[in-house]
Amino acid sequence: MVFLSVLHIRNYIGGHFRDPHSAEWLDVENPATAQRYALVARSTRADVDEAVQAAQQAFPSWSTLSAKERSDVLLAVAAKIREHADELARAESDDNGKTLRQSSTVDIPRAEANMAFFATEILHSETATHQTDVHTLNYTTRSPIGVVGCISPWNLPLYLFTWKIAPALAAGNCVVAKPSELTPFTAFLFSKLCADAGLPPGVLNVVHGLGSECGQAIIEHPDVKAISFTGGTATGRTIASIAAPQFKKLSLELGGKNASIVFADAPIAETARKVARAAFTNQGEICLCGSRILVERSIYTPFVEALVAETNKFTVGDPLEESTRMGALVSKAHMEKVLSYIELAKTEGGTVLAGGSRVRVEGRCSDGYFVAPTLIDGLTEHCRVNQEEIFGPVATVIPFDTEDQAIAMANSTPYGLAASVWTDQLQRAHRVAHRLESGIVWINCWLVRDLRTPFGGVKQSGVGREGGTEALRFFTEAKNICVWL
Repeated sequence: MVFLSVLHIRNYIGGHFRDPHSAEWLDVENPATAQRYALVARSTRADVDEAVQAAQQAFPSWSTLSAKERSDVLLAVAAKIREHADELARAESDDNGKTLRQSSTVDIPRAEANMAFFATEILHSETATHQTDVHTLNYTTRSPIGVVGCISPWNLPLYLFTWKIAPALAAGNCVVAKPSELTPFTAFLFSKLCADAGLPPGVLNVVHGLGSECGQAIIEHPDVKAISFTGGTATGRTIASIAAPQFKKLSLELGGKNASIVFADAPIAETARKVARAAFTNQGEICLCGSRILVERSIYTPFVEALVAETNKFTVGDPLEESTRMGALVSKAHMEKVLSYIELAKTEGGTVLAGGSRVRVEGRCSDGYFVAPTLIDGLTEHCRVNQEEIFGPVATVIPFDTEDQAIAMANSTPYGLAASVWTDQLQRAHRVAHRLESGIVWINCWLVRDLRTPFGGVKQSGVGREGGTEALRFFTEAKNICVWL
């Protein structure tokens, strides 16, 4: 009898790969094939305790390195990502279901950029000095916090994993990180690359497992001084209830229900193409996707016709095929959730203009979790489908008559992460952007990112900001020193 070995995705603690103390493992599935390809550690409090202890032991030496010394190590990690980009891209596609083209051109290059950006950002940061009068000088220092927890989601696994740990490490902290149990593979590979690049043992520790077990243990641990989390709003609320009484620093990047506002002066064909991209990129599994498309009534009919045509260009298929523009959803449960919202839309009075069903892909992906890009008309802005985050390839289109009405519609949800405004009138673009309740507003573009800018939402889309100096400030404590001259 021949036994085929199964990949075991182990914890990375203190510079070593370790089995979980529980000796229990979770299945890891390729969502495009619905086949198990690995087992991931089911970590518990004992594993987290071990990881925190390793981080504490590493902190004194890592935190006292010069910025240049830390920068050199992190740049070496970035170089390792670039060197292994093809391997990482394939792993990300197999793990998440996204297209290989997406992981190759977006996810993995961005992971490299995250590490490189913060590696160099710490070389140019500055602190404030205030001369109160001729006798008094105040200056500010910023010091690393200590051990911090970074919990990242499944939709952009390595992209968002590095987005959190890069500034934490650059600022001199040691990290206990938990990637999603649904997509753990690239974090596991990344751990190996960090070791190869010379990151000292214990500076980065990766523990795998369920959010309710491993994640909660990180949040509750008294020696974890700050939590950076990206994920759902309900989970963020739970994290806040646990961490706030312990006075931990919190950065919560949560859900979104983003609006794309299209005015009549926007060029129809070009805007429809870009708005469709904003709705359906990465299977709609990006918190920044524009899932509510608001269109000025005078161009509603021709714009919707163009939008339907663009939606139908998102070819669903095997993520490894070059012609595929949309891969699988991350899991069977998530696929069923997305399909349930499409059915809900019908009961709420919506009309499906494109898509609306599960897609069966031939060949190796015949059992995969694919849903056609779906565009729905005829819903009010206050129905559940237009108020609740679906996080899949489902977008609605709604007409508006006035600028005020469009803004009111856009602001009508409990979320406020991102929005886009499409118009040729510069004054209108600025005016509308200022009135939108949103942490990010794009004008005539979408997902154009500068890593120096603050990233985050308002209302139930989160607390705090990531990116650039905002991230380095979050992962440090400020101290004012007053000197009598």
